[in-house]
Amino acid sequence: MTKATKTDVAYSILSEAGSELPFSEIWNKVAEILEIPEDKRSRKKASFYSELMLDSRFASLKGNVWDLRSRRKFEEVHAVTDVDDEDEEEVEETSDEDELDLPRGEEQYLL
Repeated sequence: MTKATKTDVAYSILSEAGSELPFSEIWNKVAEILEIPEDKRSRKKASFYSELMLDSRFASLKGNVWDLRSRRKFEEVHAVTDVDDEDEEEVEETSDEDELDLPRGEEQYLL
């Protein structure tokens, strides 16, 4: 029998809870269920947080609260990245050649 991972245990905890939970509560339950020794908990807590961030089953919400992604609307777990073109300042495009004041035309061959 294989040992359950921290994220698998977290998934079970959130499934049974039926709603979002604060990270600290999830971590305390995971550490208790997996019997992680007190002296190793602070080290493993940081890696557990990273594992949750990378696991697509979980959604990080405001206030360090977590839930199952399957229970959340798309807008709640995806940042809006559209930028309105009208709000952007006009930036004059220059080429590297303009900045370097390189000779042009026939001048470039006269040395």
